[in-house]
Amino acid sequence: MAKEIKFSLLYRDMWQSSGKYVPTVEQLTEVAPAIIEMGCFARVETNGGGFEQINLLFGENPNRAVREWTKPFNEAGIQTHMLERGLNGIRMTPVPPDVRRLMFQVKKKQGTDIARSFDGLNDPRNLENSIRYARDAGMISQAALSLTVSPVHTVEYYTSLADTLIEMGANEICVKDMAGVGRPASIGKIIKNIKERHPQIPIQYHGHAGPGFQMASILEAAYAGVDYVDVGMEPLSWGTGHADLLAVQTMLKDAGFIVPDINMKAYMKVRSLTQKYMDDFLGYYIDLKNRMMNSLLIGPGLPGGMMGSLMADLESNLSSLNKWKVKNGQPELTQDDLLIKLFEEVTYVWPKVGYPPLVTPYSQYVKNLALMNVIQLEKGKERWSMIADNIWDMILGKSGKLPGEPSQGLVELARQQGREFYTGNPRDLYPNQLDVFREEMKQKNWPVGQDEEELFELAMHPEQYRAYKSGDAKRSFEADLAKRKAEKAAESAPAVAEGNNGNGNGNEFQPRRLVVTIDNQEYVVNISYPEETVGSTSQAAAAASPAQAMAPVTQVSAATPAAVPVSSGSVKEVLSPLEGKFFLTKDSSETPLKVGDAVKKDDIIGYIESMKTYNAVSAEESGVVTEICHANGDSVDEDDVLIKMQ
Repeated sequence: MAKEIKFSLLYRDMWQSSGKYVPTVEQLTEVAPAIIEMGCFARVETNGGGFEQINLLFGENPNRAVREWTKPFNEAGIQTHMLERGLNGIRMTPVPPDVRRLMFQVKKKQGTDIARSFDGLNDPRNLENSIRYARDAGMISQAALSLTVSPVHTVEYYTSLADTLIEMGANEICVKDMAGVGRPASIGKIIKNIKERHPQIPIQYHGHAGPGFQMASILEAAYAGVDYVDVGMEPLSWGTGHADLLAVQTMLKDAGFIVPDINMKAYMKVRSLTQKYMDDFLGYYIDLKNRMMNSLLIGPGLPGGMMGSLMADLESNLSSLNKWKVKNGQPELTQDDLLIKLFEEVTYVWPKVGYPPLVTPYSQYVKNLALMNVIQLEKGKERWSMIADNIWDMILGKSGKLPGEPSQGLVELARQQGREFYTGNPRDLYPNQLDVFREEMKQKNWPVGQDEEELFELAMHPEQYRAYKSGDAKRSFEADLAKRKAEKAAESAPAVAEGNNGNGNGNEFQPRRLVVTIDNQEYVVNISYPEETVGSTSQAAAAASPAQAMAPVTQVSAATPAAVPVSSGSVKEVLSPLEGKFFLTKDSSETPLKVGDAVKKDDIIGYIESMKTYNAVSAEESGVVTEICHANGDSVDEDDVLIKMQ
């Protein structure tokens, strides 16, 4: 009898693998009935991973989003599944046990049926509690094998890992090919081995299209006995996303497998709505390169889910680096220049940090470390001169056991900095904390929410939740979106100047001021042309597109260049080493710096959160704090003054 294969739609992951944000709850509930009407999905991925942080970042309550998004699928009998990161829950850093336990209870009550749990290091110790907590909450525990290709990640390695996870109580196994670099034949062997040893365990295959292996991998997985296949659909399939439903269904049907029929009228409706959401605002955060296959990804093995945000991150890092290059008389880099340098550096760095599978958060850690190395090398400095605390924790074993061994150079650097390697169970390093957050909610008179879901959200994402509650997150997102829309309008606007700049150098026909209407609000866009562009047609053209300043019509202000911070007299300034968000602390155990505090040389004064990691900023001199120049969570550029001392 022919084997039946069922499909799971990764509607959330489609967006995250393409860009920075996901649809709003209103958009999700609009598209849900059409997804159900397609009639071909046994499962839909509805939440988890970075999804809820993204809700908070644009000022939306993630608990409302999960409840309303899962509800129609629950009612239709379609299973919903979430993605969670083991020790890290649904964030980038380790989570206390009581917060993790509450997460599974909350998500089950919100309508999530299956918890897909993975550990970026494939350390079973980090998944043991996830499996137990999921089952205790009444969820199906689906344990994931984080796939990568290295000398230590063999077919036997993954077969043994599956044995261990099933013995721990996992109900299902997911073969998670997060970068799409898994070799098809090896994927088939892994699945076949698991099926032979555990025929009663359902297996789901998850992959990304990026490097080009995925269709062959799906076919091999099907022949090996896979039960579920994750798919995407147009206009967000392929590229850094997932193989398209239509192609997968046709391929498997031709190969003799039993697959569900697709209601094409409903398919076209979902496709149309998805495009509408892109046109509305989500497309402003999707780099066109993410819509293309790229076999260069075979080498660095960066995952599709990360590539979506990577291009947005590179945009700001490239701008910051090029400012430094211009200031120092060096030629600027293009985005392609930086991307290729980054890919090469990831390939160099990865073995030296012990071959962690490149999946969240370790894909970000390795990528961030590589990018920091590239930036430092471009500035004539040495590799490894900026390693974030999260990355050190990975290298030192505080996140779990690395598959390989860190290089002797990094071991020696750790010794020089007084850092110790850890061999215990990582979860022992993170004590319970729910009571601390419960007390904070009580003091601020914040409700803990239905099933304590708001308490959970604060405990899981403290800084983002506070920014959401204050309204800062929504204001920041709306300002950023308006800026991007204004820049797009400026790029396509006719070159008619409002006022001649009068320098006679060919800039007379470049726009100086545009009025852009966004969501019924008018904005004035003032475009400045740096003095360096005078007399250079190509440079002037390049400078014409960014909107340098933007304000509502009632608050028009001229664009002014940012001042370069310079220390004078006895005032000592601590400058930001990179672009990102400034925080005085990274967790509730730290005491924030305040005016009047004495600071010694090498003391940590705060952190720059950049690319989802916290980079410690240390004082280069001793002194007494006279001014803290930015509020907690403020965006800062490289070389911005963070604190002043005397």
